[in-house]
Amino acid sequence: MTSPGASLAATAVVGALAAVAGLSFAPVFGAVALAIPVGVPVSAVVLAALGCRRPALQPWRPLVTFVSGVLAVVETTLWETTANGLPTGETAAAFQRGVATSWQQVLQSTWPARAEPDTMLFVPLLAVFAAVLGVELVHRARFTLVAVVPSLLLLVVAQVYVAASGWFAVTVGAGYLALVGALFGRRRTSGGGRLAVAGVGLVGVATMVVVTVAVPVPSARYSLRDDHSVPLVDLTVASPLDRLSARLAEPDTPLFRLRGDVAGHWPLVVLDTFDGVTWQPGTRYRRLGSELPPGPEVRVPVRERTTRVELLDLEPPWLPGRTWPSRVDGVAPLVEERHRSLLVPEERSPLTYTLTWWDPEVTARALADAPVDADAPGGLAAIGSVPPGVAELAERAAGEGRPTFRTAVRLEQYLREHYTIAPATEVASGHSWPHLERFLLTERRGTSEQFAAAYVALARARGIPARLVVGFTVEEHTDDYTVRNADAEAWPEVAVEGVGWVPLDPTGVVSGRDSRGDGLTAVTDRARGVLDERDPAPEPPEGEDESPPARAAEDDPSIHLPLWLFAAILPLAVVSWCGAVVVGRMVRTQRRRRRTGAAGVLAAWAEAHDRLRAHGVVTSPAMTPREVAVAAADVVDQDTVAAVRALASEVDLAAWSGPTALRAADRDRAWAAVGTIRRGLARRGWRARLCAMFGHRGRR
Repeated sequence: MTSPGASLAATAVVGALAAVAGLSFAPVFGAVALAIPVGVPVSAVVLAALGCRRPALQPWRPLVTFVSGVLAVVETTLWETTANGLPTGETAAAFQRGVATSWQQVLQSTWPARAEPDTMLFVPLLAVFAAVLGVELVHRARFTLVAVVPSLLLLVVAQVYVAASGWFAVTVGAGYLALVGALFGRRRTSGGGRLAVAGVGLVGVATMVVVTVAVPVPSARYSLRDDHSVPLVDLTVASPLDRLSARLAEPDTPLFRLRGDVAGHWPLVVLDTFDGVTWQPGTRYRRLGSELPPGPEVRVPVRERTTRVELLDLEPPWLPGRTWPSRVDGVAPLVEERHRSLLVPEERSPLTYTLTWWDPEVTARALADAPVDADAPGGLAAIGSVPPGVAELAERAAGEGRPTFRTAVRLEQYLREHYTIAPATEVASGHSWPHLERFLLTERRGTSEQFAAAYVALARARGIPARLVVGFTVEEHTDDYTVRNADAEAWPEVAVEGVGWVPLDPTGVVSGRDSRGDGLTAVTDRARGVLDERDPAPEPPEGEDESPPARAAEDDPSIHLPLWLFAAILPLAVVSWCGAVVVGRMVRTQRRRRRTGAAGVLAAWAEAHDRLRAHGVVTSPAMTPREVAVAAADVVDQDTVAAVRALASEVDLAAWSGPTALRAADRDRAWAAVGTIRRGLARRGWRARLCAMFGHRGRR
């Protein structure tokens, strides 16, 4: 029967297991955000279970622990919906929403997700369920280790959301194994049992370190989030590109006010899909989490900037943003996964929010020498059926060299020098191939809409990754600026390796006005000056391979393991296997030694039988212990054979005597005979001992 002290310790360990499993959602929400919402409810469950130790309260323990955990969830996660800590109708509604949709909201969000009730409520609730079930299994199940199952299932759910890796996985795994070892070893009073538990734990931790840290593994091919994004089926709005001419026709209308870092490009929406008729924005939107890192395309240092945005007369759903938004405070927008466009699907009254974004830091000379990034998402998407003469124009405008940032600037300069910007009232709007063909080959006059669309089409025809952006441009370096319709513009962006998307200005209207700033727009303008000072890049000889240089090894999708790692894995695997064999036999022997009475004598014979078989004694299931002693005479010395015969006598006594006739001394004599047999087998030499230790005979 379990002692009260052991039961209290097991209850605390099971609660800790549920807390560790709940905290394994840290890559989704952040460890700090989960500490109180998970730790407090699980602690409430454990304390409630400890308070139900009296026999009269034990039938009520499941209800008491569950209610205590749920109330703790309300007081931590749903505190803002309560009235001085007392649940209200708003609390019940928030609880219902959280139970029904919070798990799905997480899958629809960028990670780390916002630590809000509608998003994270399911995590503390699952931790409470795991703790309550674990506590009940500790007190009711025959085998204590069954209590690990609820927390283990929660750990599996966390891995389905995001597979932990690196040192975080090692920390969580080591902590979980240590708690399981404490639960498993609390009844192990012998030194051998504790050594076996410690050996299993060390082998497990070493394996986790090798698998998660030393061996590089590719990212998962599939994630549960792949099938979940925010549906926008009811959202029907006009494209900002179609409204560009209408905005420019009313230039004085104020749209939004900026306070902070205001200079630069303020995109509304990115369009990279072109079928020859229309340009389409991305449609895979997610809820913006607590912070969004720069895209993987950005490998240069970044600086965090902040601006206060107050909407005045800007129609929803898109919000003014920047190329790499980090977080938004004051409103919870959606963000397009690839393009980082911000969107609020509901009709809203004028609102104010704080936008924080990442600004890449690169020198003008480094930007001028950079290659383009052909792997940028959407940069080389289809452009429909190219009209005759346009491909030849792209070749002539950008040159015949391989695509680089120099080539992109050369194409921009060609449009500046050979085409004229015109007011929106003097030329027809439009961006399909008929409009672009007339603009490029006949009229040579157009608005920023035609300049930007034509640049992207020509750039892609030359292998330069580009996309079209609609938004607003601000050149003023002040702390307060009101953006009006006159600031509306369309511009192209080119993907530069390591820097990300760089805005260009084929109209020549915006760039060159002010290069005093340190933003990417000002650095791009200075990079044009660096390129103007140089001679044109030499063209490669005819027939020379013009393919881009091989990418860095870090961008190679295949896995290249160093030679030393292969040399280390095999010895580590052999040592781990050998250690597992030794630890397994030690555990088996200790379990046999704990048996008493006739079972203890039979366990001694099983131990001796396995050791004899491991050393090559031929046996069969039908042989009696005395027949095994005869067979052992061909392998071991006479003293060992005598010990086998003595053990056979004890086995006969245990098998044919009644339970009361067998004394403790009989069981001790049986195990003493096992010790004599073990020492006799040890005299066979180190080669025979190694073969017996790691051979397949004698193992079950």
